[in-house]
Amino acid sequence: MSQMPTKADVLDWISANPTLTSKRDIAKAFGIKGADRIDLKRILRELEDEGHLEKRHKTYRDPDRLPPVSVLQVKAPDANGDLFARPLEWHGEGVEPIVLIIARASDPALGEGDRILARLQVVHHADHNYEARLIRRIGTAPRRVVGIFRKGAEGGRIVPIDKGADKEWMVAPDATGGAQEGELVEAEQAGPARGRLGLPKARIVLRLGDPTAPRAVSLIAIHQHGIPDDFPEDVIAEADGMKPAGLKGRKDLRELPLITIDPSDARDHDDAVFAEPDDDPQNAGGHVLWVAIADVAHYVTPGSALDREAKARGNSSYFPDRVVPMLPDRLSGDLCSLHEGVPRACVAARIRIDAEGNKLGQRFYRGLMRSPASLSYAEVQEAIDGTPNDKCGPLLEPVLQPLYAAYAALRSARERRQPLDLDLPERKIKLDDDGNVTSVDFADRLDAHKLIEEFMVLANVAAAETLIAKDTPLLFRVHEEPPVDKLESLRDTAEAAGLTLAKGQVLKTRHLNQLLHQAAKTGEAELINIATLRSMTQAYYSPKNFGHFGLALQNYAHFTSPIRRYSDLIVHRALISAHKWDDDGLSVQDIERLDATAQHISDTERRSMMAERDTTDRYLAAYLSDRVGAEFTGRVSGIAKFGLFVKLDETGADGLVPIGTLGNEYFHFDRDAGTLMGGSTGRIIGLGMRARVKLVEAAPVTGGIAFELLELDDEEYQSVQGGRQARGRGRGKPGTSPRRKLAKAKAKDAKTKRKVSRNRREKN
Repeated sequence: MSQMPTKADVLDWISANPTLTSKRDIAKAFGIKGADRIDLKRILRELEDEGHLEKRHKTYRDPDRLPPVSVLQVKAPDANGDLFARPLEWHGEGVEPIVLIIARASDPALGEGDRILARLQVVHHADHNYEARLIRRIGTAPRRVVGIFRKGAEGGRIVPIDKGADKEWMVAPDATGGAQEGELVEAEQAGPARGRLGLPKARIVLRLGDPTAPRAVSLIAIHQHGIPDDFPEDVIAEADGMKPAGLKGRKDLRELPLITIDPSDARDHDDAVFAEPDDDPQNAGGHVLWVAIADVAHYVTPGSALDREAKARGNSSYFPDRVVPMLPDRLSGDLCSLHEGVPRACVAARIRIDAEGNKLGQRFYRGLMRSPASLSYAEVQEAIDGTPNDKCGPLLEPVLQPLYAAYAALRSARERRQPLDLDLPERKIKLDDDGNVTSVDFADRLDAHKLIEEFMVLANVAAAETLIAKDTPLLFRVHEEPPVDKLESLRDTAEAAGLTLAKGQVLKTRHLNQLLHQAAKTGEAELINIATLRSMTQAYYSPKNFGHFGLALQNYAHFTSPIRRYSDLIVHRALISAHKWDDDGLSVQDIERLDATAQHISDTERRSMMAERDTTDRYLAAYLSDRVGAEFTGRVSGIAKFGLFVKLDETGADGLVPIGTLGNEYFHFDRDAGTLMGGSTGRIIGLGMRARVKLVEAAPVTGGIAFELLELDDEEYQSVQGGRQARGRGRGKPGTSPRRKLAKAKAKDAKTKRKVSRNRREKN
């Protein structure tokens, strides 16, 4: 009779021999035979009951370790291009293991969502616990949907909350996950579309609660767009273990009165400013400006858990009721926030400008500062306007007035530079304590706002030019010139409105500003501002410098918000490397992967913009939902094959007027001209027309808003009511109006362009 192993012996064997874990393997290893197997079975059952082992088929394994051959689900590539995977067979306690996929040249390309069978090897690296080598791909990730669960006799259905979704999803009785009728859920596809209705099958994976709850609005967008809103435990632990930076190796700026100026409800303060007259006699009337930015790079070092998570998020996302931050609150709201009266690590730029606002030079420092005051835009502006409060009064002469003097010089330089001067007032959604919309107002645009903007732009230019001079890699903020076809479309829109846009020369922002200033004196101001915005390309990040058209600047990089933008963190690291301040600057991997990082954070920025826009749409729909039947005024803001969009004057909400409600005639959609033309009357509906509409539907869950068109204020098109064909005003002969001529000319021009393009293709 062999000696029976202890429980510890059994656990040690399974840990050391993960491929030999059946009861037979264990018995053979310890020489257990005959009736003694009953005692071994008892030991294994007790270990299983105690949670030390998990029975999987006929083998046993440590539940806190992954099996040597596991099923994994591939995640999206991180900013470095590395593929990590989620272990689908993880049932242990604590933090889920991090699995890095080691690809071989012969492996097929893997993408996000792929499910693979892989052989795992335990490793002890800072950023992962296991390395996986592909055995075979066994499927792709199921599609996901966020929607409303509707119970049925046989399980239920999910009604997607996407405005564009046209199909419901079927849910089997055993796949509801306990969801209740009318609950907001997230589900994944569990089978192909089958049957007469062709509805895909779904399995509910997450219950999100009441979809009508006010604070569900942003939650819907967060899940729809895949924005990570929970920090992994290792990231939280790393942030919680951070200590405030000291003075060692830093310039002492604690006596410099660097103040922060932010919205009154700001939770963090990542930039501080100060200005004073330049005492250099060679720069009479000039100024010395200081811009200090939180030293995030001191805490978020290359390759750390914080760095990986910040890079994956790319940026913070802002919603009316919450912020999904790039960094945990221990950093964003504490150590990297320049709170009043507290020493904080910073990277500061000292910039000299002359009396006309021209930049003469700059120097950067890694410092330690202590802000004497955290102020709001409103109280700073009130102080300058003659009514300082108790906090601003002592700062008015020594701090605030010199800031405004420097701003006056920068404003002069701005007027000469002529950056694009769009006038698109920002609407701000205000919520009560329960998350209900109380009002939709225009955000204030004070000189205090513009002062901070000009200081930040100057600091961003200074950072870019310093790094260029030191030949250090960085990420530029790029905004390329508008494409020719979009400028031609803008020119046509301007001409239809009786305005002109310069032609026959290299277009500069000053030419666009001339158009905008012309429009400001007419009723077409909003139309021209929107059309100009739509003609612009989208800004992005790149390690190559293509300039910033909108700001009329050749060298521009984001430096001023490393708390909320990963691009700025890269620029901070570049400054650390360029000045040789310490060894926590740009890593070799940072430099090698700049292109991939630029693409990734440009994508995450767009993801946040779409989520923020969708959230605004839903809040506006919620705000209007109890006003169905009310009449509103607005402008035609979009034209599509299926109808036209009207933007309301009061709230800025966009709603659809379906084309089927416009009357009895058929409307032709001209994509090139951006118009709808009545087939029998020749009446034209175009961008910018004034409109009066009745609210027919406002759906908070989807953000969808539908209108009935009551009146269109145009010389050709007077009204559409009761489903009847509109009546024209009878001015002039058909086809003689400037707008109609313009639309026909554009259609003819587009047809010619298509013909020329076809001929070129045939020749080539």
